[in-house]
Amino acid sequence: MKQVLIIGIGAGDPEQITVQAVNALNRADVLFVMDKGPAKAKLAAYRKEICRRYIRHDRFRVVEAESPERDVAATDYDAAVGDLNRRKQDVFERLIVEEIPEGGCGAFLTWGDPSLYDSTIRNVEAVARKGHRFEYEVIPGISSIQMLAARHRTTLNRIGQSVAVTTGRRLAEGWPADSDSVVVMLDAGDSYKRFAEQDVDIVWGAYLGTPDEILVAGKIRDVAPEIERKRAAARRANGWIMDCYLMRRRKTD
Repeated sequence: MKQVLIIGIGAGDPEQITVQAVNALNRADVLFVMDKGPAKAKLAAYRKEICRRYIRHDRFRVVEAESPERDVAATDYDAAVGDLNRRKQDVFERLIVEEIPEGGCGAFLTWGDPSLYDSTIRNVEAVARKGHRFEYEVIPGISSIQMLAARHRTTLNRIGQSVAVTTGRRLAEGWPADSDSVVVMLDAGDSYKRFAEQDVDIVWGAYLGTPDEILVAGKIRDVAPEIERKRAAARRANGWIMDCYLMRRRKTD
């Protein structure tokens, strides 16, 4: 039977790969790299460097496939995401059916950890539900959230307190209830700025674990202009941005 591995490869630094992930890479006959266009060529290069460093045999193939993009102009976000995942599932199905030999092993290399704001697990499950016979396994990875906390030498939560992980789109609706700290991903609209007049600290990071890494920390009202400026400049320079941040309300005595 065919086997499919979903391997978390960390936020970008090849040294973030776990021993389990290295062993999984060495089981694969074919490695799938989802190409997101010339602007994100560095991402594909990081994946290839990981393969070069850690795969101990030369029997594997690398198959690149174009990754569909979400219609950012669509007004119905949920419908747009549903359409995106259906198109991704078509790509995954073709790769699994056509590129993995019977009895062979294929691997999808996913950024960070596959369980966090990534559709690979759901899309592989959807392909399996169509009746294709294969087994699949998930190998966790170091997430950008873990990298953010490590780079800023902080924790995600205060002692005994909760932390919420959400998106910029959800944060724009308000601070998550009953959460002392908030980690935000996928924020295209700088939603943190709505809290600039409150006593809130932020630690922000972009391209974590890569040579392009950028870090900013401080009270939101003080550092928001710097984050906005550096974020815009980095997007212009690279054509894309991957960032996340942690916000925490200051304690009052």
